[in-house]
Amino acid sequence: MFIDQNMEGLPLLRDVTRMILDSDIIEDPKIVTAKHKVAEFRHPKELEKIFDLRIEDEPSTHEQMVKLCQDVLKYSVKTCHPMFVSRLYQGVDGYGLAGAWLTEALNTNQTTYEVAPVFVLLEKALLDEMIRMVGWEEGEGIFCPGGSMANMYGMSLGRYYFNPSVKTKGLRELPPLVCFISDEAHYSVKKGALFLGLGTESVICVPTDKQGRIIPEELEKAVIKAKSEGKVPFFVGATSGTTVLGAYDPLKPLSDICKRHNMWLHVDGAWGGATIFSRTHRKLLDGVDRVDSITIDLHKMSGVPFQCTVFLTRHKGILYKCNALHAEYLFQPDTYYDTHYDLGDESIQCSRKVDCLKLWITWKARGNLGLEKQVDTAFAMANIWQKK
Repeated sequence: MFIDQNMEGLPLLRDVTRMILDSDIIEDPKIVTAKHKVAEFRHPKELEKIFDLRIEDEPSTHEQMVKLCQDVLKYSVKTCHPMFVSRLYQGVDGYGLAGAWLTEALNTNQTTYEVAPVFVLLEKALLDEMIRMVGWEEGEGIFCPGGSMANMYGMSLGRYYFNPSVKTKGLRELPPLVCFISDEAHYSVKKGALFLGLGTESVICVPTDKQGRIIPEELEKAVIKAKSEGKVPFFVGATSGTTVLGAYDPLKPLSDICKRHNMWLHVDGAWGGATIFSRTHRKLLDGVDRVDSITIDLHKMSGVPFQCTVFLTRHKGILYKCNALHAEYLFQPDTYYDTHYDLGDESIQCSRKVDCLKLWITWKARGNLGLEKQVDTAFAMANIWQKK
């Protein structure tokens, strides 16, 4: 356990806070000029010379640490710059940043109500609201370290749903399982197959149409073919907002196919799932109430600071059934509160970062209308770029 009894780092903390607030990290798009660069780019070897990367026995002085922090700001990419357009995220919401700073200051683990009472309640409230917005009467979810991990949750739950014995017996008693994605889907599904021991060859890519959407008829053909080869289809990964084209797979026909063949339907909505906030664009998610699970990255279209990913499923209780191992030193039945507020056994992690506060503060401050405006503005900007 570490306690900075003399608060030696407090002066640097104050200086860095002022440094951030006085810098152009958070750009005002109305005053950006040519002198405001997206990045002060240096090649790796050159940047190594600028920074003293060595760790030495003697501590650095306060002045040296201030200079190092200034250089970190100077040579880092300004993702809040209006011309930072190379990734699927941009900028940072001031409300969200306040939540992120407060989270770091409180420095706790989203494991039990005992150590994170406020954050446990916030996470549950946010997940319940998003479950309602998806259209499910009940469900559950979890904040995850990124969309790739959330997609892996979907695959893991889908496999458990197919055969719960996988939790204790592993893969050795299961038939050869296969899953299906479009040829425009994110690589994280293949990464998940690798991580879960299924192997990348278990992922079958299905052709898409000219708009980048999976072709349902081709999916069913692929499922039938796999069955004829002795393989067992268990999972379909649809995409709502593909990485390159921004395509939304048709969820209703995919749901029908999954129901006929007893497959779990997961939606990778990391990029486009935030359209649930928009009355105008929610139609792109038509049929989402029929899927088994969904991933949504709030740090993308919704502008919440990294990272802020939710995984939602309509199968209430399955996260606990699939992942719980009942570590007694953490999850004690004789606590002075209702233990269903302890979230740790639903997760594949033990230590889990608090990611809910920055979303809650952003959502609370801006309201539903503010998050809707964020989505609608993103689509409007995309239309402008497309016309250019």
